[in-house]
Amino acid sequence: MQILFLDESGTPPPNDRGVPYFVIGGVIIPDAVWRSLRNALDRTKAKYGILGEIKWRYFAPNNDDQDNTLQHMDIDTRNKFREEVYSLLTARRSIKALAVVSSVKACYAQPSINNDDDLYHFTYKPITERFQYYLQDLERESGQEMNGMIVCDHRGPKDDKRLQAMHQRLLNQNADRYSSYPNLIEGLFIAPSHWSVGIQLADMVAGAVYRKFVAHDSRFYDQIESTFRKSPNGRVEGYGLVKHPRADWV
Repeated sequence: MQILFLDESGTPPPNDRGVPYFVIGGVIIPDAVWRSLRNALDRTKAKYGILGEIKWRYFAPNNDDQDNTLQHMDIDTRNKFREEVYSLLTARRSIKALAVVSSVKACYAQPSINNDDDLYHFTYKPITERFQYYLQDLERESGQEMNGMIVCDHRGPKDDKRLQAMHQRLLNQNADRYSSYPNLIEGLFIAPSHWSVGIQLADMVAGAVYRKFVAHDSRFYDQIESTFRKSPNGRVEGYGLVKHPRADWV
């Protein structure tokens, strides 16, 4: 079983917010690897005296959130800890990263995108498609059936219900003729980030990708680029990292 954990780079912006990009990041973790990854993360957090969850925004030097678990660390120590967290992903070849970078301007130019909820759903679809393609790749390579499931961060009761309904429509579209997601099982699972190691790591992926495109700072993305799904010739763009919508992306 392959599990895709998803989280986004902050709140999807309304059309008038002036934010150029919205990112959903994901980490694919095989069920057989999940426990060892969780244990390794727990050891790393204990090494740095961290209790509770980690979030990308906690690493900012000016973040003084009351619940910031990294408050006791200076910026150099935070960066060192982040490197070690990323190394937990890159050291395990069976773990893969995915991300979709939506151009907010190009998305809202689409007739079907009218609000931030539409933007989230529009960004969600291509990352789930890349997960399905990845499962098909594994199936061809192994000659065995490969199933997957998706776990998303809890956003709010109404948002969660709308996303779960949209997810189910994706799975069932044209079901009388064919299925677009034959390797996915069950529906969409929702979990609070503080209870999910996978979602916390997905947040770290989304944050690195967001910073690469918004701040033009790729130093954190570069630490995890090797983890992204690639084409047979090693191409990341379009396979593990998707610019969306491709035709009008700016």
